[in-house]
Amino acid sequence: MAKQIQEILIDDLDGGEANETVGFAIDGSSYEIDLSDLNAKKLRDALTPFVQHARRAGAVTTRRRGRGGTRAMSREKSSEIRQWAKAHGLPVSERGRIASTVVEKYEAAH
Repeated sequence: MAKQIQEILIDDLDGGEANETVGFAIDGSSYEIDLSDLNAKKLRDALTPFVQHARRAGAVTTRRRGRGGTRAMSREKSSEIRQWAKAHGLPVSERGRIASTVVEKYEAAH
């Protein structure tokens, strides 16, 4: 038996078709909103003057699952981080969870 699951995004502002989920954070809270290309551009354009004068504060966790744990990263991303860590002489196991310090160094470099 085959199963097909289709996810359709609805623009949270105008109820039309959305093309992407945009994540942002302010005052210590993270948000996600589904938007059409036009509304996503409006949001980005509105935030651009503030972003241009702001400083980065590090990665923001935007989505949580289950009992407050963060979503696991993709296998491709894990593999990419492992390769980068090995190339830079950082200790990383072949399997299992990658140390947060290694992930932070990888993200800072990219």
